[in-house]
Amino acid sequence: MTTTITLRATHIDNLDLAPATTVINPWLSDHILEHQQALQFEIDYPQAADQPQEWSEIAEVRLWFIYLDSLYPWLPLLLDWRSGELVRYIAMLVPHQFSEREGILFNPQALDILIMHKVFVITHWLRDQGHQSHAKVIQMAEMFGYELDESIFDLLAAQSD
Repeated sequence: MTTTITLRATHIDNLDLAPATTVINPWLSDHILEHQQALQFEIDYPQAADQPQEWSEIAEVRLWFIYLDSLYPWLPLLLDWRSGELVRYIAMLVPHQFSEREGILFNPQALDILIMHKVFVITHWLRDQGHQSHAKVIQMAEMFGYELDESIFDLLAAQSD
């Protein structure tokens, strides 16, 4: 079942994470991994009718998502990937451009850094949750063109022992 978090201008302008924390925090104490790929965001933020922008092009919206990511760095696991939430979320965190022909074009170096950061954070967090599979982390990286070798997970496991 998909859960939608609605963000209004007051939430975004005040860096008020309450719409997200009221949904996510109860999941933390109740089998959070059961909520994988079940979260969407609906954004209601004013913009000029004659020049509408993508949400990730609006600095205030991006800042709100950067703040959210600092609190829940493993949040990509909860996003509804099928509806495009993962790509939209990453666009909030990584510099990019839009191309009519090619779609979103991420800054390659920034994307490298963010994807590897997410691989490290999410792998560690999943291990803390008692989840040993790397499948979701591998799938997430693949969505952005990265092939992860299993040896990276062995290396991470060796460092945490």
